[in-house]
Amino acid sequence: MTTEQTATDTPTVALSASAAKRVAKLAEMEGNPSLMLRVSVSGGGCSGFQYGFSFDSEVQDDDSIFERDGTRLVVDEVSLELLQGSEIDFVEDLMGASFRITNPNASSACGCGNSFSI
Repeated sequence: MTTEQTATDTPTVALSASAAKRVAKLAEMEGNPSLMLRVSVSGGGCSGFQYGFSFDSEVQDDDSIFERDGTRLVVDEVSLELLQGSEIDFVEDLMGASFRITNPNASSACGCGNSFSI
């Protein structure tokens, strides 16, 4: 079942304005402005779970869709449980540019921010 969040719903996972803008720019550079950012969680990494980022043009049956400024974020049902209440941001600093997740469910994270434990 696909769930699409609207402005009147309480989003479970949010995209920051910076992340939405970056996804839109990357999709445009790929020549496909309809691409969506897919965020997933899998076992592994140095803390137990790791985040995965990819672009997708298809929505699966167990996906939830969240939108900000016309940019869509897709999260599968299993990952959504681990990402509940998270925000995906895009940050540029001295270490480089990357998507970062602020996850209130994570009890600890590795130094690089790509893996976490609950």
